Amino acid sequence: MPSIFTKIINGDIPCYKIAEDNNFLAFLDINPNAKGHTLCIPKKEVDKIFDLDEKTYMGLMAFSRKVGKAIEQAIDCKRVGITVIGLEVPHVHVHLIPLHTMKNATFQYKESLSSGEFETIAEKIRSKLK
Repeated sequence: MPSIFTKIINGDIPCYKIAEDNNFLAFLDINPNAKGHTLCIPKKEVDKIFDLDEKTYMGLMAFSRKVGKAIEQAIDCKRVGITVIGLEVPHVHVHLIPLHTMKNATFQYKESLSSGEFETIAEKIRSKLK
């Protein structure tokens, strides 16, 4: 059965898209640790990051860097944290989290946003992509 992320890639489930190319997709986390919390995923469904082939792994890191730099420019934060945990969805995903304090990195504190706020944040980040 396809993961929820594969369903997002296929357009079966909507998302607040940040960036996309032939191999990767970035979209806002709908249960964010902070405003601008973004997930970067390979379009190839693989459960664990170290099971990715080297080209896909390196491509995901480069894609995530590009998106992270855009987040850093668009969202007022001290820095953008990066983490790969991946227990909740069996599809590799990189979390890019705008950090204000270390609480933002713990996954214990969540932001509640309206769809309009998600749209505004997504547009702001997209506008910074080069």
